[in-house]
Amino acid sequence: MPQDREESLTLELLTAIEARSDVTQRHLADRLGVALGLANSYLKRCVRKGLVKITQAPANRYLYYLTPQGFTEKSRLTGQYLAASFDFYRRAGDAILATLEVCTAAGHRKIVLGGVSELAEIAAVRSLDMPVTLLGTFDHSARIPVYLGRPLWATEDVLPSCDAVVLTSLTHGAEIHALLAAARPALPLIVPAIVLALSADSGPAATGRC
Repeated sequence: MPQDREESLTLELLTAIEARSDVTQRHLADRLGVALGLANSYLKRCVRKGLVKITQAPANRYLYYLTPQGFTEKSRLTGQYLAASFDFYRRAGDAILATLEVCTAAGHRKIVLGGVSELAEIAAVRSLDMPVTLLGTFDHSARIPVYLGRPLWATEDVLPSCDAVVLTSLTHGAEIHALLAAARPALPLIVPAIVLALSADSGPAATGRC
C-alpha cells in the first residue's frame, strides 16, 4: 500500500514491539522485510526519538517497550496509513473503471489481469459491473494455481486466448510487459493510470497498447 517507506517501517516496528516486548531484532527484520542491520538502525532511531525504551533481561536478552510518545506516534502513523489506504482504493477503483471502459469501447471482452496485487482484487470487483469476463491472472512470480477464484498462470505460454491484458502489478509490471510482449506481441496490454502513478516498473506511458 502506498506510504512513505520510512514511516511504514516505523509503524511496523512500533506495532511489533507493542504486541511483544521480548521481540528479537531478527523477528523485527523479518516482519519489516529488511536486513538485520537496517532493522537495528530503525530500532536505534526510535530509541533516540524517545519512542521506544529498552531494558535488559536475564540471559543477555532485551525487552522493548513503547513510551507514551511511542504510543502517540503509532496512533498518528496508523491514522495516516488508513487515510492513504482509503485514498488508494478510491483512486484505484476509478482508474480500473476507466480502464475497463477502454476495453469495452475497443471490443475487448475476455480479459486477463497482469499481476497479483490489491489492484487486481479491485479489478475483479469492478469487472462485475462491466460487460467483460475475467479469465484469470498472469504473474510469473506466482506459486499458487488459483487467485480470485480464477486460474493463476505463471508462464505466458499457457495463457488462454483473450482479447487484452490489464496490467495490475504494482511491483514488477515491466517484467510482465516484457514476457507478454515476447510471447504475444499482438496482444493489447492496457495500463491503468494509477499503475503509472504508483509503480516505477510500469514503463508504458499511457492507458492503451504498450
